[in-house]
Amino acid sequence: MIKGVLLDLGGVVYVGDTVLSGAPDALDRLKSAGLPVRFITNTTRRSRRVLLADLASLGIDVAPEELFMPAIAARDYLAAHRLNPHLLVHPNLVEDFVDLPPGDEEAMVVGDAGDGFTYDAMNAAFRMLSAGAAFIALATNRTFKDADGGISLDAGPFVAALEFATGRTATVLGKPSPDFFRQATASLGCAADETVMVGDDAECDVAGAMATGAAGILVRTGKYAAGAEATVSPPPTAVLDDLPAAVDWILAHRR
Repeated sequence: MIKGVLLDLGGVVYVGDTVLSGAPDALDRLKSAGLPVRFITNTTRRSRRVLLADLASLGIDVAPEELFMPAIAARDYLAAHRLNPHLLVHPNLVEDFVDLPPGDEEAMVVGDAGDGFTYDAMNAAFRMLSAGAAFIALATNRTFKDADGGISLDAGPFVAALEFATGRTATVLGKPSPDFFRQATASLGCAADETVMVGDDAECDVAGAMATGAAGILVRTGKYAAGAEATVSPPPTAVLDDLPAAVDWILAHRR
């Protein structure tokens, strides 16, 4: 029985500045059915404030408490562990880290810095990590579907480069971290096995959620590539064409 929905944004609801066909109606059907939804995104190029505003401009109504993103999880983590952040992130994301209380130790926070992933920036991060700073990754996605319709490098390859160079493993605070999914699921008031995740990334969206006991629907939109469902184990609960088809499946499995 499905009682709650976790839903990826980029590649599922929209690509770039374009809402995907049928997505608004699909979201309305979930709301009309009384199913709570949490939007689970690994975007680290926009702050929460900007992302909420951008969604509203696209006609997608999302309340702040319905949006789960790595920067907010990282902010909570830094405060709880009394860490001073050193950021290798996109300039648009910096505002989500202001006014944190002073910490006792240092932390290197890596997100999708875009053009900021220069040699000098990566080397500075390497040196800080080598000196013992905590290693926090906002996401480990390999790629994302860019606004121009092409597939671009995400933060994951750069996190992997720093892991390789330092011999350390980052603490991941976005997808596919099970704790990230558990936090979102808990906010729904549902058990994991009463929840379904819908995403276009077999590894980070579907496999990550299914590791917590949720069902996982992989949609053939966004960055989906043919055969992606065969790259994860267990395989997705369902592989469907798009969000409207996923909502059809969800509503059929409410009971």
